[in-house]
Amino acid sequence: MSPRSGLLIVLGFTLWRVVTLNFDATDLFVDEAQYWFWSQNLDLGYYSKPPMIAWVIRAMTELSGSNAIYWIRLLGPLIHMAAALVLMKTAKRFVGPEIEGWTGATYITLPGVALSSVFFSTDVILLFFIAIALLAYFGLTQRRSVGLALVMGLSVGLAFLTKYAVLFVVPGGALALLLIPAARIAIRDFINAVAVAAVVALPNLWWNLRHDNTTVRHTQDIAHWSELGINVRRGLEFFSAQFGVVGPIIFFAMLWAVYRMIKGRSNDREKMLVWLSMPVVVLITLQATVAKAYANWAVTAYVAGTILAVWLLYRMWPKGLRLSLTINGIASLLFPLATIFPHQLLLPNGDALMKRYLGRAEVSREAAALAAQAGTDIIVTDNRDMVADLFYTLRDASYRIYARAPAGLPESYYEQEFALPADITGKVLFLTDGPFTCATETPEVLKNWQPTEGNYKGKALSAYKVSAACLAPEPVQPAR
Repeated sequence: MSPRSGLLIVLGFTLWRVVTLNFDATDLFVDEAQYWFWSQNLDLGYYSKPPMIAWVIRAMTELSGSNAIYWIRLLGPLIHMAAALVLMKTAKRFVGPEIEGWTGATYITLPGVALSSVFFSTDVILLFFIAIALLAYFGLTQRRSVGLALVMGLSVGLAFLTKYAVLFVVPGGALALLLIPAARIAIRDFINAVAVAAVVALPNLWWNLRHDNTTVRHTQDIAHWSELGINVRRGLEFFSAQFGVVGPIIFFAMLWAVYRMIKGRSNDREKMLVWLSMPVVVLITLQATVAKAYANWAVTAYVAGTILAVWLLYRMWPKGLRLSLTINGIASLLFPLATIFPHQLLLPNGDALMKRYLGRAEVSREAAALAAQAGTDIIVTDNRDMVADLFYTLRDASYRIYARAPAGLPESYYEQEFALPADITGKVLFLTDGPFTCATETPEVLKNWQPTEGNYKGKALSAYKVSAACLAPEPVQPAR
């Protein structure tokens, strides 16, 4: 495949995603709604993530003049396109022009890329910055350059401001420096890159110190490090899921490259790509085995990993490279259709395939109608999904929206920054999917209902008209 053909494939898939996104019939997922809300409250850090995604969304909504779902999600295909173009140049300079087109075409059709081109996430921006850092790093292995060192450091720092998962690449990169002379860069360039990365990351580190290490603590919580225990099945499930994240042939090729390295059949460049990718998969598989991990946690492996797999397949199994592009390409073309017809695509149990992305805005609109019926402009909920969508769906209305104040440490950004103030009095609408009682009054039930489709299908939702005092957090009982 020529570089021009690869470029046309990248542009073609991007155009397809941009066009089909205009017909997307799903709601923002809870994380997407949260990122949008962060963008309305710019800061140097947030409860569960560094600030980059909020900054990027804010830039897009300001440029477009709209907060519509289309403009928020449009960032996915556009940034992935940019990452694909950077990877093409990286592959050309590190390996040769023969795999330039294949690399771009392979990356843009990866299943994980297809998914995050429809539902926007931090991984999109993270992969872009890692791709730039990799391009600069490979340049530094060939010559000394203050400019490339600054680009590498800036990219790593910006990746850190996007998602701390960039640190997963560090152990493998360090081993490459130790074991492969060709992987080493000039001491001066290394120091410059580290210094720039540290300076760029410093604002978020400072924010964490001022906020009791909130983001760091949340990262530890979702990793379940307090519940360590061996679960081999969980580790195998995570490892198997990687065949779906990048496609079966691409992941197989990465494993094949590891085998070749162990057998002493790979050259230094191939070894460098192995060390910059597969240790991430090993680390997160170990994390899944002893605690918990989601399938996308190893995504940082697939920047260098894409070049590695393409290069190996191009030399050893060209038919496999074409087959992989066909399989992943067809899946990538079909995936946006699931968001255009989300109510029609059903699983065997009758649930919509896109269940998690449906029915959220409907509940928020119902809560607004009930609040108006109750004569209050204050809506409170103890459900993170609900409060996230309330802020987004009712963004142009005059309702005051709050999370229920926690009794202990906050468990979400909303509880941390937008908990119901203690000085608010009078009646409010309380929306919940759990049991609720008040010691001082009998809450007025406005509605009990069970949605018939979407994220809340079958769940018992309740809306109450109640005094704000009833929602005050109960004091935490001291441990005995």
